[in-house]
Amino acid sequence: MPELPEVEHVKRGLSPKIIGELITGVTFSEKVTIGKSAGKQTIIKGTDLETFQRNITGSTIKALDRRSKYLIFTLENELQEHFIISHLGMSGAYFVVDQLEDIGVPNYINHWHVTIHLQSGRLLVYSDIRRFGELRYIERLEDAAQIMAIAPEPFDDGASDYYLTQLKSSRWQEKTIKEAIMNHSVVSGCGNIYACEALHLAKINPNRKVKRVTKSKRIELFQAIVHVLNEGIKYGGSSISSYRNVEGKEGYMQTRFKIYGRKTCGTCGGPVTAKVIATRNTHYCTHCQK
Repeated sequence: MPELPEVEHVKRGLSPKIIGELITGVTFSEKVTIGKSAGKQTIIKGTDLETFQRNITGSTIKALDRRSKYLIFTLENELQEHFIISHLGMSGAYFVVDQLEDIGVPNYINHWHVTIHLQSGRLLVYSDIRRFGELRYIERLEDAAQIMAIAPEPFDDGASDYYLTQLKSSRWQEKTIKEAIMNHSVVSGCGNIYACEALHLAKINPNRKVKRVTKSKRIELFQAIVHVLNEGIKYGGSSISSYRNVEGKEGYMQTRFKIYGRKTCGTCGGPVTAKVIATRNTHYCTHCQK
């Protein structure tokens, strides 16, 4: 699943290509049309296809922001400012092309689901192989509960204090530290991969309960989270399975992993332990992480 660094790269790649563009129409794939006709929330969430199309056609894309793992498209017409919130799910990707065939990655051509037509003649295409992602139209950001519940961005002033306060809550004391930092109400954008890497960098066993993590180690862990997220952004995100940026290229953060997906620890060379924690595959070193 694309995490904060990957979504940040999508935002950076899309922004110069779409900001200022007028939306002239929207086309949906057969899979989306059939799914919505059957009453399913296929890609377009919270509304029917006709309403989604009507609401955004004629609007200009004013801005594109990222909040945790969500993209927020700010739209503007003569009446109001409004929004599309998008999550990439497990395998979502955006492309800006002249025609679908220009995407250059056959799987993403075959699995396109939403095409937003721009006044320039270009296409903003959302592709999703597994169809777990979403585009959701809203009139006010305050109405998006999933956005309002997110912790401050980890790079922002005050994010560390917010995180420390959240970890004091009785809700988390009996939970594992890994489960806590993967929750976006505690830390924004820290998914499974970067949680494993941060815990390894901070030398904390992911099985340790929050109440057993000292304040100094909690601070060290937050600093590690910020470090690995910044590394992920610097190296283009990680392409473990299907992630591609707007240009259809893979990231290469995965070549720098110390623990995730490895058989041997990148720090001590010992064997890596794999275990499911909070439903997610977790990798750690029992020698380095206590």
